[in-house]
Amino acid sequence: MITGKEGGNMDNTGKFTGRSDVYAASRPGYAEELFGFLEDKRILTGGCTVADIGAGTGKFTKQLLDRGYTVYAVEPNEDMRRTAEALLGGTRGFLSVNGCDAATGLPDASADCVTAAQAFHWFDRDAFARECRRILKPGGYAVLVYNNRDAETDVIRENMDICRTYCPGFVSFSHGLDGIDLDGFFRNGYETVRFENDLYYDCDTFIKRMLSASYGLRGTDDGYIGFIASLTALFEKYEENGRLRIPNHTLAYFGKPG
Repeated sequence: MITGKEGGNMDNTGKFTGRSDVYAASRPGYAEELFGFLEDKRILTGGCTVADIGAGTGKFTKQLLDRGYTVYAVEPNEDMRRTAEALLGGTRGFLSVNGCDAATGLPDASADCVTAAQAFHWFDRDAFARECRRILKPGGYAVLVYNNRDAETDVIRENMDICRTYCPGFVSFSHGLDGIDLDGFFRNGYETVRFENDLYYDCDTFIKRMLSASYGLRGTDDGYIGFIASLTALFEKYEENGRLRIPNHTLAYFGKPG
């Protein structure tokens, strides 16, 4: 999922190496209403080609493919890219590309739309803007998409407390959205749209979702056993009929990259 450099000075490409299986098994899709909205706005149109940057294991890519678009799934992490190829290889319109935010490897003016789902916070903003301008056809849009959990609910607050206790790299579930400079990327202005997209997990998938995060502990890390036990207890506290509901919404920011 990670591409390029955060803040222009730190290589993030390897952060998800070894996490592709739990990522593919547990990461959610995005609100289906978003795609209809983008089509109504003529940002996505019949037969168009999309460059999905930081495609990871292909979560957002698959939703685009399901609607009939040709998709360049651009991902620099080999582990994540190979998983996407295993899951989506042979799907009509799927094109896997070893590239990153600043150097996608795509031809000039080859995409009608550029997307980045759960990834923009890892990018070099200015380099990505330049690359978007290069690969987009005239009039093309960039769409930045996030699933964002509702931090005002008890289950999310308690989940964050567990992560703060056990995960040294954890800041918050919305950290990807904290401090990102959208105005600097969309210099001619942008619009925002939001759709409800609650998530539902069984216990195994919920734990895998937490392990799929960049800050998630690995089996050899100190505190791993306590982390898993605490997540299991949280699931058991809030589950109903074997499923845990995580209040969540899909956010999208769209405009012309400046």
